[in-house]
Amino acid sequence: MSAAILRTVHAVPLPEGTVIHAALPGAQYADAYQTADPHPDASALQAWLDVVARTPHWTRALMALRNRLVRLVGLKDVGQLHDVHNQRSDPHADPHNAASYRQGDRVGIFILRHLGEREVVMGQDDKHLDVQVSLCKRLVAGQPMLVLSTVVHIHNTLGHAYMAVITPFHCAIVRSMLRRVAAVPTRTGH
Repeated sequence: MSAAILRTVHAVPLPEGTVIHAALPGAQYADAYQTADPHPDASALQAWLDVVARTPHWTRALMALRNRLVRLVGLKDVGQLHDVHNQRSDPHADPHNAASYRQGDRVGIFILRHLGEREVVMGQDDKHLDVQVSLCKRLVAGQPMLVLSTVVHIHNTLGHAYMAVITPFHCAIVRSMLRRVAAVPTRTGH
C-alpha cells in the first residue's frame, strides 16, 4: 500500500460487536475514526503505545494547556498521552512494550479497562464526565484497519461545557494521531 492510502483517515460508526460499542448506550458524545493498519500483527495495545510515543509537539502543548486550565474549574490534570507510570503490573519492564501491561494498569492518561489482542479500551473518569477510548484492529473488505473510538458520558453542566470546548481539539488530535500511524515502526513483544 502507498503511504497516501495509509495516512487516509475517515470518520466511521463505532464498530459493532466491540467492547467500546457496548459503552454507547446513554453516551452524550461518541466518535470513531479509521485508517489502514500498517502493522496488523501487533496487538491493539502495542499499536496504541507506538502511536502515543510519537505524540506531536502541538498535541503535547495543548494537553499541558488543558491541564493548567481545567484545574481552575475542578477537573483533573491527567498528564500526557505518552506518560509512563510505575503503576504497571511490572514497573521494571519496558513501558513501550504492551507485554508489560495488565488490565487495571495506567497507560498515559488512561486506565486499561479491557485488554484484548484486537481491542484495547482505556478510560478516565471524574465527577463531571467519564471518557472511554478504544483502539480496535479489524478487517474491512479484507484490509487490516485501525479504529480509534471515543465514548463520553457527561454527568453535569461543567462536563457539557468542557466537551463543547474540547471536541474540536479532540477530533484534530485523533485524526493527527491516526495519520502518523503509518510512520510508526512496529515493536516486538506484542
